[in-house]
Amino acid sequence: MGIATFDSMDGRCAWANPKEPIYVAYHDEEWGVPEYDARALWEKLVLDGFQAGLAWITILKKREAFRAAFADFDPEVVARYGAEDRARLMADAGIIRSNAKIDAAIDGARRFLALRDAGEDFSAFLWGFVDGKPIQNQWTEMGQVPAQTPEAVEMSKALKAKGFKFVGPVIVYAFMQAVGMVNDHVTGCPRHAAVAKLAQSTKAGA
Repeated sequence: MGIATFDSMDGRCAWANPKEPIYVAYHDEEWGVPEYDARALWEKLVLDGFQAGLAWITILKKREAFRAAFADFDPEVVARYGAEDRARLMADAGIIRSNAKIDAAIDGARRFLALRDAGEDFSAFLWGFVDGKPIQNQWTEMGQVPAQTPEAVEMSKALKAKGFKFVGPVIVYAFMQAVGMVNDHVTGCPRHAAVAKLAQSTKAGA
């Protein structure tokens, strides 16, 4: 996976740095939980795009600042952002100030709305790449977890075809892991079974 690992005394996935409470909470409460809400999925995809070239903990610590800067990731609002908003975002030290990533987020909101207006649900579109249900992997150690998969490659191609940016297959697979399209908690992690159970009680469109 190309990410730092840490000793874990409680069986958690080794990427969850025990010295970072916000990271442990993210691992324990969010990562791998199936998410079907279209707006929430778009938010996570945007944040993963901002992560490109950075560590996820950097984005996680700035997530509330991102939400404030991007109107809680309301695509209706973000899609209307113009030059003044763009300048405001580039001046906001609380987020990642990247021209390309900010432009991709604003344009991504417009792409999201274009899909909706064409009658295509963003959540159903994304979940379609895993047939609407989480893939339950059985990795015993982090070294077995891939950086991308054929499903991620296909999702990446489809997103790019619809005009989304910062959606390469590695970014997309990280997104899929985070929103529960795949259960990539290692089998010894207490969250593996918990997330698998959640997947059985949810379904696309729920």
